[in-house]
Amino acid sequence: MKQFFVTGISTEVGKTIASAILVEALEADYWKPIQAGDLETSDTHKVKDLISNDKTVFHKNSYALNTPMSPHAAAKIDGIVIDREKIEEPETENNLVIEGAGGLLVPLNDHDTILDIIMPNYEVIVVSRHYLGSINHTLLTVMWLEFKGYNVSLIFSGDEQPETEEIILKKTGVKCIGRIDEEPFFDKTTVKKYANKFKKALQEL
Repeated sequence: MKQFFVTGISTEVGKTIASAILVEALEADYWKPIQAGDLETSDTHKVKDLISNDKTVFHKNSYALNTPMSPHAAAKIDGIVIDREKIEEPETENNLVIEGAGGLLVPLNDHDTILDIIMPNYEVIVVSRHYLGSINHTLLTVMWLEFKGYNVSLIFSGDEQPETEEIILKKTGVKCIGRIDEEPFFDKTTVKKYANKFKKALQEL
């Protein structure tokens, strides 16, 4: 069984949709270690509403914070300090999709970032959404992960930008799982469509 950690080049780039697609494609379990804000409509709720299979188990957040901010700041408002040692991967005999919060170097406390909860054996999937500056953000994210020794793949999010995608793939040399297009909306049918499209590439990681 494998663990797939989904991170992004920034916030609001499509990590949750990508996570739902991975969960559906692999019939994997899902875990969001840290949820900051939107506790009634959390990313776990969203993924649950987007998948069709009945095998997936949704694991409890290690930290559920009340304010939609960087985890270190949201924790401070809640009067706590995030302890990395208390972020423990749930036990499962299934594949596990883990969704990060924001980008790779989002702080959890004064010392740790999201990067510090990515275990060495995880397959790391970076979601890259096209915007002015996204090439730089993608290259920095991928190169830092590779410097740390992780196996990295990419999912592009949004309308096709051939020149952007080509230069990112050329400079990084990483595998592209596919692109999630700018859809009118995402529902179970749309997620299933992408799950079928991405399944073979994911199984080869």
